[in-house]
Amino acid sequence: MTQDPSISPLSRGLSKQIEKFAAQERFHQFLILLMAGCLTTMTGGVVSPVLPEMVQQLDLDPKWAGTLVSVHALTSALMTPVMGIVADRVGKLRVMIPCLIFYALFGTAAAFITSFPLLLATRGLLGAASGGVAAATIGLLGSMYDGERRSRILGYATSVMTTSAIFFPLLGGWVGGSHWQYAFYLYALGIPLAALALIRLKEPQTLSGSLLELNQGQQLGKVLFKPAILRLYLFITIAAVIVYAVVIYTPIYLKVAINADPMLNGFVLAVRLVGAAIVSALGASRLSRRMGPNGAIAFGFSLMALTVATIPVLTNIYLIVATAILFGVGFGVITPNLYDALAERSPSEVRASVLAIGTGFNSLGQFASPVLLGPIWKSVGLPWVFYVAGGIGMVAAVLSLTRQPTE
Repeated sequence: MTQDPSISPLSRGLSKQIEKFAAQERFHQFLILLMAGCLTTMTGGVVSPVLPEMVQQLDLDPKWAGTLVSVHALTSALMTPVMGIVADRVGKLRVMIPCLIFYALFGTAAAFITSFPLLLATRGLLGAASGGVAAATIGLLGSMYDGERRSRILGYATSVMTTSAIFFPLLGGWVGGSHWQYAFYLYALGIPLAALALIRLKEPQTLSGSLLELNQGQQLGKVLFKPAILRLYLFITIAAVIVYAVVIYTPIYLKVAINADPMLNGFVLAVRLVGAAIVSALGASRLSRRMGPNGAIAFGFSLMALTVATIPVLTNIYLIVATAILFGVGFGVITPNLYDALAERSPSEVRASVLAIGTGFNSLGQFASPVLLGPIWKSVGLPWVFYVAGGIGMVAAVLSLTRQPTE
């Protein structure tokens, strides 16, 4: 059958233009979701560089001051699965847009509050809003793409969001350099992003059901209580405790030791993440093949422990930066190996849930860090915070070399 020469080229050209427009529209939607995901990684990063100024000017109790940086991790971990269920029922955009607005309101409100209990409550509400943004963002990305393309897009989004975490301490330190309150104004970015989402995003039409069928839920319960899985969750939690000991207390130490300003504190925190990002991408798997997964994890914990324990004796900025990079290298070795071990021990049907719960334990470790170490700072002094964190890391290194629990 011959095609009409006057219509067929026009139809094909129109079809190509429609496909091109649809691809551009999808790309713009992806960028908006990527920006929303990056906001969730900003939640704690922009505050840590200005924490010493807050402690000094607001006369905060050293025992609990660090929780201002980490409390969002607890409420975010608790609310992300809840908001995910809500998003599946009422629509992901109906969760995402209000949560972005609340993110901006609760985030900036902390700039005008001087009462510690109110500050803590506001930061907790910020974490809850961040959890809603995270749940809706992941849900929308998962609905927009299928199969292998979905895995590739989610992997790319995760990589960009992790990399963006390097930038936020620098941004918070720079903006908060004049006054610590200015760092909190950055949360107002949630308002224009909510407007963009309202205008440009559309809810994908999908036939959605329960995230887990009944038999998958039973299988997940069995997997989660395996000793090997619980052991890995423990290591993820310990790693987060040590990392947040550095994130929260290093700026405070540098303020005392060398009178570091927020910009310098942000820089030191950022180079730590540079080391982690480079090693995670290039060296972690190679080291695992040479030393074995347990050996690599033990090496990572040992490096973190040694570098965090040396912080109280460092006053030279070059040595401080070098130590921060080495600490990041240790963390960069641990993280991919722990999550790879989780994936290897999880059936494919529940693997995503097992890994997601692992990120929840990471958030709980972030929250627990100042709860455990804050009283040490108050009772015996700031140096002992780093010594205890280093001791915890060495214990984890030894445990990781012991015989694996039975599956």
